[in-house]
Amino acid sequence: MRFSAVTLNPSLKPPCHPSGNFGLFCFSRKRDMKRVRVIISGRVQGVFFRAYTRQEAESRGLRGWVRNLPDGRVEAVFEGDERAVDDMVAWCRVGPPAAAVTATDLVEEEPAGEPGFFIR
Repeated sequence: MRFSAVTLNPSLKPPCHPSGNFGLFCFSRKRDMKRVRVIISGRVQGVFFRAYTRQEAESRGLRGWVRNLPDGRVEAVFEGDERAVDDMVAWCRVGPPAAAVTATDLVEEEPAGEPGFFIR
């Protein structure tokens, strides 16, 4: 039986964690994955809230999406490392410079394996 060496491309990151760590890390950290749905109220539309949210989420290695709601609120789903998700939720309570957040409603959900972070 012959074995061949496998070269991993360091620029490719596994779907389990944004750091690019391989091996048992992916399996042991699965329980630390978290998904939340956040509804943000206040002056949150017309202030680049979605663009800032995508930038902040991607910088934390999170997956999910953000969208404007017809009633003037913003809805976002964040999925990833538990600490990064919690940090992102804290950021949403303040938002970008031009926003005036008055409330955030949060619902935890089961991770669904979002493919990236998108503005809807």
